[in-house]
Amino acid sequence: MKVIDKIALLLIIIGAINWGLIALFKFDLVAALFGEMSVLSRIVYGLVGISGLWGIRLLFTNND
Repeated sequence: MKVIDKIALLLIIIGAINWGLIALFKFDLVAALFGEMSVLSRIVYGLVGISGLWGIRLLFTNND
């Protein structure tokens, strides 16, 4: 697995954990850390979204 794939996977996991916290506890970790829709939180959300798109590619990559 390439470094960019690992970074994307890490960001996908962070996004998934954040959505789990929102669903279970109504707690947005990204907003708590960086502010409600601040520049930093928007960057984090954007990177997680791009990583999700990158993750689609991982589904179809042959790791043999």
